[in-house]
Amino acid sequence: MVYKLIICKFNQIYINIHLLYQNTLPLNKFFNLDTFSNFKLPPILYDAIMQLGFKHPTAIQSASFSKICSGRDLIGIAQTGTGKTGAFVLPILHKLADREATHCNTLIVVPTRELAIQIEQQIQGLSYFVSVGSKAIYGGGGGKDFNEEKEALTQGCDIIVATPGKLLSHLKLGYVKFDKIEHLILDEADRML
Repeated sequence: MVYKLIICKFNQIYINIHLLYQNTLPLNKFFNLDTFSNFKLPPILYDAIMQLGFKHPTAIQSASFSKICSGRDLIGIAQTGTGKTGAFVLPILHKLADREATHCNTLIVVPTRELAIQIEQQIQGLSYFVSVGSKAIYGGGGGKDFNEEKEALTQGCDIIVATPGKLLSHLKLGYVKFDKIEHLILDEADRML
């Protein structure tokens, strides 16, 4: 695999996107999805996007959508407010929209409880019309929170958003099984080093 750094100007916002791929593609191949309708989303997911008031995908969303949907590895870097969460959540919801949940499909690891809550809220908004379950798992709660988190981890919640410390607490107790995880996202990974 070759690391290729792409720096571009899109809608007056500068972004850096690191893509992992084998063949060099022309830059315009990454930015041909200028409306959400081009993503070929299930109507219920498209409706949620429209209800939230989003009209056009951001550069990082356009660049990442087809890569994630096709199962490719991707590292994305973009400024705050450029839609990075939507860039990884939309393709995952697209893949989960027509599935029946039987196991935890996606694990999103984040450095702070605030970010875990923020991502969980965005997942809930985007999946409002989709039968996808998600749970934020972070420290600072009481025993009731721990039991709800344990249930989500053992009963097959579709998407888990977790901070490292609290996730390790559950893993050490031995009941968490991530053998069927299809997507692993490390959001703000540089802050977890």
